[in-house]
Amino acid sequence: MITYDARTAYFLLRVGAALAFLYPPLSAVFGDPYTWFGYFPPFLMGYMPDMVLLHAFGAVEVVLGLWILSGYKIFVPSLLATALLLGIVAFNLSQFDVLFRDVTIACLTLSLALINKPRKQTV
Repeated sequence: MITYDARTAYFLLRVGAALAFLYPPLSAVFGDPYTWFGYFPPFLMGYMPDMVLLHAFGAVEVVLGLWILSGYKIFVPSLLATALLLGIVAFNLSQFDVLFRDVTIACLTLSLALINKPRKQTV
């Protein structure tokens, strides 16, 4: 049985993860989009206009953030979020002083994935 405190904690984990994915695209739209270009690996640049890449990536982040926030079958988006965060860190190791927090958030999203791991049903 899940207690009230456990449900609140689970909700707060989802809010924290969702915030990490909702803030950057909102900041790119309503703030300074050029701040976010530095986190794209060079091999992704040049295939499409920078703003299209930024906002397409932002759309993916919004979908992941809202899906995790919803709490509906969040195993897959939590795993994708973990991979995305670790990828950002891996491709930007020179900026680890800023991105070390992404490792913490990746641990949070991996924990959400493990909590929501599909269980095999036995007969």
